[in-house]
Amino acid sequence: MEAAPPGAAFDRVLLKLSGQALGGETRAIDPATTKQLAGSIKVARSLGVDIAIVVGGGNIFRGMAAAAGGMDRATGDYIGMIATVQNALALQDALEEEGVDTRVMSAFEIRAVCEPYIRRRAIRHLEKGRVVICAAGTGNPYFSTDSAAALRALELEADAILMAKREYDGVFAADPEKVPGAEFIPELTHLEAIERGLKVMDTTALSLCMDNNMPIHVFKMTGDNIVRVLSGERVGTVVRTPAGS
Repeated sequence: MEAAPPGAAFDRVLLKLSGQALGGETRAIDPATTKQLAGSIKVARSLGVDIAIVVGGGNIFRGMAAAAGGMDRATGDYIGMIATVQNALALQDALEEEGVDTRVMSAFEIRAVCEPYIRRRAIRHLEKGRVVICAAGTGNPYFSTDSAAALRALELEADAILMAKREYDGVFAADPEKVPGAEFIPELTHLEAIERGLKVMDTTALSLCMDNNMPIHVFKMTGDNIVRVLSGERVGTVVRTPAGS
């Protein structure tokens, strides 16, 4: 990859969005909310940073919740993966309305609406300045979209994962909803996040990032936070393992 453009601290990033980032209180996918999100991504892309996106599907369907209610876990996970494709298509539509060239690539084939995910093709799209939305998780049940984000970030040679949260400004020592005044943690290692059971990513995803020295920036998905992070400003929490650790 070429050197980071002026004003940008990264060459390429993987942006992880929850499905809730696209919805509102009454709609799973809210056009106004999705349009606002697309506008933020457009400004971020204007910095010249390659952007790949993994989006969750929890605003539409949660496989683990369905499994808890008696559904076969694998079946529930596949339905959840299809939900991520719906979100990816909605986000693509909003981005292209903003004039951002975008490709949706699914981990399993749905050729009528998007491309199959092929690593080298995805990298080529990024090199051409397109935003690549990776849908359908890893394509396998029992793996979350957090794991998909970690995997795609490594495959696509991203410099960092940007975890855009809807609820919180970063990582806290406890759930702020349950523990008012919970301590905000500006920086920690992957291992600390795993050992303390902090809500950054699931353990599988964190372990993959730790083993491959992939930093994670956790921040609130609001305003211009994506642009601030890409510009090198300290926003939210940084999870990384120092070299030699």
